[in-house]
Amino acid sequence: MPEENHPKGSDDFEAGLRQARTGLVAEFWLFLKHNKKWWLAPILISIVVLGVLVLLGGSGAAPFVYTLF
Repeated sequence: MPEENHPKGSDDFEAGLRQARTGLVAEFWLFLKHNKKWWLAPILISIVVLGVLVLLGGSGAAPFVYTLF
């Protein structure tokens, strides 16, 4: 394809495709940093902690989890 037929932003798009993929945690961290949405961090951390407690509550560690409450 001739170069003049490419849209203006296609070079940026192709450069983005060649970059290494980031993980979910790194992507979320970059989102918080770029958009200044720091109030989301405590909400996400508390959801993750509660999820871990629920998972541990159904395992052999349940007696130890129940003593936390």
